[in-house]
Amino acid sequence: MSAPTTAVLVHADESCLTNDHTKPSPGGNAALIEAPAGDSVARWDFYESSPQTTNNKMALAGAIAALEWIRRQWSHADVRYVSDSEYLVKGMNEWLAAWKARGWKRKGGAIENLELWQKLDQASAAHDVRWQWVRGHADHPKNEYADHLAVTAAERQHRSNGLVASEFDAWLRRQQARGKYAAYDPDGEVHERS
Repeated sequence: MSAPTTAVLVHADESCLTNDHTKPSPGGNAALIEAPAGDSVARWDFYESSPQTTNNKMALAGAIAALEWIRRQWSHADVRYVSDSEYLVKGMNEWLAAWKARGWKRKGGAIENLELWQKLDQASAAHDVRWQWVRGHADHPKNEYADHLAVTAAERQHRSNGLVASEFDAWLRRQQARGKYAAYDPDGEVHERS
């Protein structure tokens, strides 16, 4: 009998400070990665940056890296990947199968960021991934935290170089001290899936 598959919850976001290819356009991406750990929840942060990029490239690159780091932790996981990037979520849920069926082409021609889409297809194949869209900047605590990490990575041009102990709990306490998210249970979303 094989061991049960680990349920992993990812809240990811990306940032591009100018999103203009004609001038310096630094960006970052980030993810809060969570998994059940007995009666509690284990949390890790992941973030990276690029000196010249776009939001779409950062969303794809972040998803690739997060899924690859998850594969290093667990060879196969049941992943719910939550992002405010419609480009990423629609691409994985709606567009990808048709592109592959056409030999990696769109009806209208070439696929923008083709190499990244192909890498993401490969990275997601290691897991069972459900792609879920969440409205950005709509006061969802974990999306707001991922945004905070992505913007900070873009501004400082730094990276975590892998999964690092998450600072989400401390960030949430600071937000709650300011009167936000008072009734929010950060572990509920993770335990409902395990």
